Amino acid sequence: MTEESVRALLEEAGARVASRGGRTDNYGAPREFSFEVRALFPSGLGLQLTARQYNYRDPWEAGGRVNDLVDVALLRDGAYSPLPRGYEWFQGRDEEEGVDEETLRAIIAVVRDLNPKIFKLQELTGDF
Repeated sequence: MTEESVRALLEEAGARVASRGGRTDNYGAPREFSFEVRALFPSGLGLQLTARQYNYRDPWEAGGRVNDLVDVALLRDGAYSPLPRGYEWFQGRDEEEGVDEETLRAIIAVVRDLNPKIFKLQELTGDF
């Protein structure tokens, strides 16, 4: 995954997206992440994706640097939040670490389609 490919995934899902690169082409750059992408969906829910470090491929596998895994945090009302009960991710925590592209696509679909009123409902019933 690259900064551009993650941005494209989120934009295709209907989110407003902003991103920034961390490391430069120089391996000794002081930043601790490769790139960070934030997305805000029309529902008001957001995702913050951080790629911690690049994996370097041998020339016969792929060209350049790639990120196989990213860390994903769920944002609600500008703060980190778990998902309501009944979902596979963000249960009792606000960040999923080591997420591959297939799982990222599934998380994006869940957050995109989630009605934020379910948070209030589960808060009222004591399930959240």
